[in-house]
Amino acid sequence: MNLVVIQNRQAVTTSLQVAESFEKEVKHVNEVIRKLTVENSAVKKFFKESTYRNDRGREYPMYYMNRDGFTLLAMGFNGKKALEFKLRYIEAFNQMEQTLLEQPQPGYHLPSTFKEALYMLAESVDENDKLKQQIENDKEKVILANAITTSDEGLLVEAAAKYMRQNGVNIGRDRLFKWLRGQGYLVSRQGREYNMPTQKSLNQGLIKIHSHLFYDSEGELKTSRQVVVTGKGLMFFINKFLHDGQLALRLD
Repeated sequence: MNLVVIQNRQAVTTSLQVAESFEKEVKHVNEVIRKLTVENSAVKKFFKESTYRNDRGREYPMYYMNRDGFTLLAMGFNGKKALEFKLRYIEAFNQMEQTLLEQPQPGYHLPSTFKEALYMLAESVDENDKLKQQIENDKEKVILANAITTSDEGLLVEAAAKYMRQNGVNIGRDRLFKWLRGQGYLVSRQGREYNMPTQKSLNQGLIKIHSHLFYDSEGELKTSRQVVVTGKGLMFFINKFLHDGQLALRLD
């Protein structure tokens, strides 16, 4: 059984899997989770009640949990062996969440270019060539269609730059970071907040922060922050490049 799986486009594990990994009884793990949710209702969003069937086909309760739920639960697990499993879980969550950011939803074909995106929309509305030609010549509609294909989870800056390159904007990760700082969308001053979203970009919904708890090699709980360009932000920045004649691409 995999330590972490995908459910509803989210990386999760189960109390059953945690119990097996840490050599505990699932009923005891479930009880700890119930106590956590009772003590603080804010953590209920990290857990979801479900059931599983044993080898005899009998149904028993269990919980699904995301990364934050697992972190809260596992804080009480001690010992060298427990630490090793914590690190394995964190690595599994990292790999699964990265996969979710980089890949489209299973069962859906997302277009890789502006033209393909609008052709797909055109085919769902009208098959005539006149509409397709109108779409191809209408850059604003192309940008809008591209936003529709963007995941609600957003894209890391490196993935956002790659997506922009696929659609005619010649820019890479480092140059995009530099441009975002220069335009006031990311913090440019050195320090802990360097390359973090400014209040302006947060208020406009262009960029957001993904925060994750993790254990370092010493077993200390820490927070990791990643800058993510939202679907709205990707549309906004591509529009800005196109309307400004890509002047920002002539960065040193």
